[in-house]
Amino acid sequence: MDLLAVTEATSGAADFPVLNYLIVLPAIGALVVALLPNSRIELARPIGAMFAAGAGAMSIYMAIKFDGHDPGFQFESMQSWIPDLGISWHVGVDGISLWLVVLTGLITPIVLLGIDPHHDEKPYTAWLLLLQAGSFGAFLALDLFLFFVMFEIVLVPMYMLIAGWGYDDRRYAATKFFLYTMAGSALMLVAIVSVAVLSASDSAPLTFNLVELADRQALATNTARLCFVAFAIAFVIKVPVVPVHTWLPDAHTQAPTAGSVVLAAIMLKLGTYGLLRFGLYLFPEASVWLGPTLVTVGVIGVIYGAVVAAMQRDLKRLVAYSSVAHMGFIVLGLFAFTEEAIGGGVLQMINHGISTGALFLLVGMIYERRKTREIAELKGIQSAAPKFAAVFTVVMLSSIGLPGLNGFVGEFLILIGSFETRRWWTVIAATGVVLAALYLLWAYQRVFHGEPEAADEATPDLYFREALVLAPFLAGIVFLGIYPKPILERIEPAVDSLISHVEEHSDYERPDPAAPVVVKHGDHGDGHDDHHEGDGHGEEEGH
Repeated sequence: MDLLAVTEATSGAADFPVLNYLIVLPAIGALVVALLPNSRIELARPIGAMFAAGAGAMSIYMAIKFDGHDPGFQFESMQSWIPDLGISWHVGVDGISLWLVVLTGLITPIVLLGIDPHHDEKPYTAWLLLLQAGSFGAFLALDLFLFFVMFEIVLVPMYMLIAGWGYDDRRYAATKFFLYTMAGSALMLVAIVSVAVLSASDSAPLTFNLVELADRQALATNTARLCFVAFAIAFVIKVPVVPVHTWLPDAHTQAPTAGSVVLAAIMLKLGTYGLLRFGLYLFPEASVWLGPTLVTVGVIGVIYGAVVAAMQRDLKRLVAYSSVAHMGFIVLGLFAFTEEAIGGGVLQMINHGISTGALFLLVGMIYERRKTREIAELKGIQSAAPKFAAVFTVVMLSSIGLPGLNGFVGEFLILIGSFETRRWWTVIAATGVVLAALYLLWAYQRVFHGEPEAADEATPDLYFREALVLAPFLAGIVFLGIYPKPILERIEPAVDSLISHVEEHSDYERPDPAAPVVVKHGDHGDGHDDHHEGDGHGEEEGH
């Protein structure tokens, strides 16, 4: 199959198949690096960074050429892959996946250039490039089988990065990560085959085309619900949400710094993105049906993640549990079914990738200086490294959600949008903002304040190279906090189209923003009421 062939194109398409090149270029880079002779191993990271940066430049080009007013898939291309089974190489991007692709394109070269693996640079670089290629493919795939292949491809490089370059318990953490994700993927594969086969008929041939299957809505209600449950289990493991979250703290704690950054910034988003693209879009009625359950586990994750984070003695493990809390916020937003909440959830995926990725970078820098992440063994670093402390403060405040920084915008949109349809869940989730301030400020106080000991006083301040690595993260934190409009403008049309699709194929009706807010007896806080306005007896006139 010629992966670079294009047989379909939508509005906003480039003069060449940019999405295919996005996937293929880092994959070729991984192959080139793997084939480098051992006598020239010093070229591995520079060559790998060149391929990763080339893919990053293409993602920015795609974002510039993207038509922000078009809610559909753009730069779309399709090539038959396995015709007898209706499987195709079908890729496209819309406002929901656009910025996740850009984030993937920018994070990987930063990690390759800015973080020293200390050993085995050639396989390290090749695995990171393959991870970038697989992540691009998962975010761009519009064929269920292609998505499954890409979803599985990313597991192997992450397993290798954790097991090969991690810390003392790295093999245990890598195996646990792999087994958890594979268990969910097995269910998803069964659901993918079921959806394709059961949607086929004499007039509708077998296909794995996501867009066609979403338009058909050919499954019976109970069948669709069972299939969605299988998809949802796979995705909530990847997010992860409580109680299937236990692989994440271990994986983050034992992973090398680059692995933690990529895992937080990119791989966790495969779960939340999957819930949107292959949940709400493919199973609108089932998403409305299961929405309260998913919102509940998301909100539990917000509180549980924050409380457990406050109890951690390892700074990296604290940041890992903060991810559980932040991703719970995103799940709440996605299943509130309002433009503000879903748009805020998509934006918060980007914000979490920037803020938490930067936090893992900073924690890695602390470990390089002090060879420990134990909070009790660190104190008074601010007096020895004031610039480092200042950067940590900005990133920490963005994770807390301070107004003026990126975290605030996403959390505010999620809370304001979710309050319309998930009122009491939102009230409980809002306490997570307070708890985030508690555990992060308390950790900062113990690590950076206080009287420094001899080892703390010798802690070097921020190096110039480290400042260059952190600069893009800081720029994103400030820009998205002050002026998120260019990002949201491209997200909103796709979100509005998705909600319209949910309305069309389920009994959900979005709240009317022009309607007066009336608190009625029997309001469950989930957008459904026991009574209607009418003659004062709880029934509408005519019933």
